[in-house]
Amino acid sequence: MPALSALLCLLMAWAPAAVAQVAPAEDDAGILVLGRVSDDPKAHYDQLKPLLDYVVPRMASVGIRGGRILMAKDLQQMSSYLRRGRVDWINETAGNAAVLEHRGVARSFLITEREGATRYHTLFFVRRDSPVRTLHDLAGRSVAFQSPYSTSAYYLPAAKLLEDGESLELLLSPMDKPGSDRVGYVFARTELNITTWVHKRLVDAGVLSDLDWINPGRMPPAFVRDFRIVGRSEDVLRALMLVRRGLDPRIEARLREVLMGAAQDPDAGEALRRFMDTGHFVPIGDDDRRALDRLAQGVQRVRTEVE
Repeated sequence: MPALSALLCLLMAWAPAAVAQVAPAEDDAGILVLGRVSDDPKAHYDQLKPLLDYVVPRMASVGIRGGRILMAKDLQQMSSYLRRGRVDWINETAGNAAVLEHRGVARSFLITEREGATRYHTLFFVRRDSPVRTLHDLAGRSVAFQSPYSTSAYYLPAAKLLEDGESLELLLSPMDKPGSDRVGYVFARTELNITTWVHKRLVDAGVLSDLDWINPGRMPPAFVRDFRIVGRSEDVLRALMLVRRGLDPRIEARLREVLMGAAQDPDAGEALRRFMDTGHFVPIGDDDRRALDRLAQGVQRVRTEVE
């Protein structure tokens, strides 16, 4: 009998906690959650909040009564948030969008124009006095990528090198050297580091998007005259809006309508500007979808053969 009483007490003590864990899911009904993979939450919050504040009041017809921002430290955590329904929509580069689609947790539904461009490509560059003339000449040499989540400065160039028959090897530092039959790579973290490392001969080659190539903050004018382009990738979409799998179709349809109409709404001007200088959102066409599928295959190959 004492044992039974103790068990009943234990169950009664646990029951409120179980109810408390269920309650947040009910409280989330009507809350639209905008997500972001971020290494700088404060700066990114300031980018996202105006767009969220613009969108949420225009979603009332489909039951949305509030909004929230949820940051993830990496793509793995964001995948978990999307799978568990904790994030409803995100904006990502094409490479990361391809990863999330491959994992089955999200689906691209709009193209985002940033800084006047909907597409870009990768440029491979070396010093003008370098013996490297083609991408095949990079075997036994080193190249600087930006970060493991960059489309134009990692996924695209790595996939291009694999497509051309090269093998890649991660280097310990810019001073490390790869095997003679492999292209060594290091992550420089920023575009300015990439250009600086090539200019100072710490690495043999670097990669930038064509948009970064003409950006003086990332490609100093004093450097560009000393560089030579030796290769490029195909064009890919610059950025995409995605929704999580399983989102209410009525909410997705209304979100698409609000975002596509924002460029014509004077009230959206500041929100779009602060959202990474977005011009407008456009539908994904059949050619865009095929290009995204090709990128997804390249990204998957990089993740399988390189990582």
